[in-house]
Amino acid sequence: MRAADVFENTYNKPAAYTAFTPYRICPIGAHSDHQLGKITGFAIDKGIHIAYGPKENGVIEIKSLQFDKRAQWHVAATPETVQNDWADHLRGATIALNKRYPLRRGLCAIIDGELPIGGLSSSAAVIITFLSALCTMNGIELAPSELISISQEAENAYVGVSCGKLDQSCEVYCKKNHLLYMDLQDDTYELIPQHPDMKPYKIAIFFSGLERSLAGSAFNMRVDECRSAAYALKAYAGMEYGKFGETNLRDVPYEVYLEYKDKLPENWRKRAEHWYTELDRVQRGAEAWRNGDIEEFGRLSFESGKSSIFNWETGSPELKKLYEIMTYTEGIYGGRFSGAGFKGCCMALITPDFEESIIEKVTREYLEAFPHLEGKYSVHVCESADGVNL
Repeated sequence: MRAADVFENTYNKPAAYTAFTPYRICPIGAHSDHQLGKITGFAIDKGIHIAYGPKENGVIEIKSLQFDKRAQWHVAATPETVQNDWADHLRGATIALNKRYPLRRGLCAIIDGELPIGGLSSSAAVIITFLSALCTMNGIELAPSELISISQEAENAYVGVSCGKLDQSCEVYCKKNHLLYMDLQDDTYELIPQHPDMKPYKIAIFFSGLERSLAGSAFNMRVDECRSAAYALKAYAGMEYGKFGETNLRDVPYEVYLEYKDKLPENWRKRAEHWYTELDRVQRGAEAWRNGDIEEFGRLSFESGKSSIFNWETGSPELKKLYEIMTYTEGIYGGRFSGAGFKGCCMALITPDFEESIIEKVTREYLEAFPHLEGKYSVHVCESADGVNL
């Protein structure tokens, strides 16, 4: 493991501990969790590695192999505002954990990500990996639900990204060869096993060559547009409504949306249209997976991608091109943008027998359209995996 090697070279001793958190993909259910929708997800066998050891003086000293700058702060004196670097997610996690469990020991650590940044919930995976290490150093045992909530709080309250629990839930709850089917209204979930008669599949990740930051994108605006639609629909229907930040489309029955949708501003209507149709796709997708129908599951994932483009109105030209190529490439069951969809990557469920031809065709056509991204674009074929080992 590269992180362990760099740790030993840096500190002249082996790491006391190592840990791993997988990345995740969401085939159906994107842009839904922050409105308390339903999601599907897999963890994959690539992710974030950490090698670490204790610092008794309470200092956290951490280096990511994906960034130049080393970060440092004290567990009892973490900066209360963002420092505008890669470690802000971890400062937020330190504050959120320290509120619940007073911290005494720090750590020195090396973190390494296996795949390019963007679209696979790398920020959530880094936070979870870091929290697992900080808990180990301080003798803290978190329940899975606590780990998810603390990780989400770090992004919401500190970094300023209005994300839901999709990423963290996949990285914690998922199980190899099972589909995570989760309802964010009450956090109930089911792990649906792969049907014995299901056709074989692998997970392909097509990186556009562009990296992205959610906080610097239109992600938060889309969330606000959903809340605005929900608030307006409640008002039109004479429903009770409270604080804007606590308003979700899940509160509004679909029948109410159908009755009043034409009164909404176009952008709000489009966001709501995506959300309601995505909720339906998730439910149908879970049943398709349960029945072993990976073709139908893949078709619904392609539908989700199309709605993300036309109703959620996300996607760079590069990601849209990748999605378009995927839709007519033989051997791809289905796929969509992975992550917020402004930059990053696309994921696809593929037939293993077509792996080589899929990689060749998608790569050739994509680089013909964007030749300047040669050397930055990449393809990675993965398997489903278990969530983080606590």
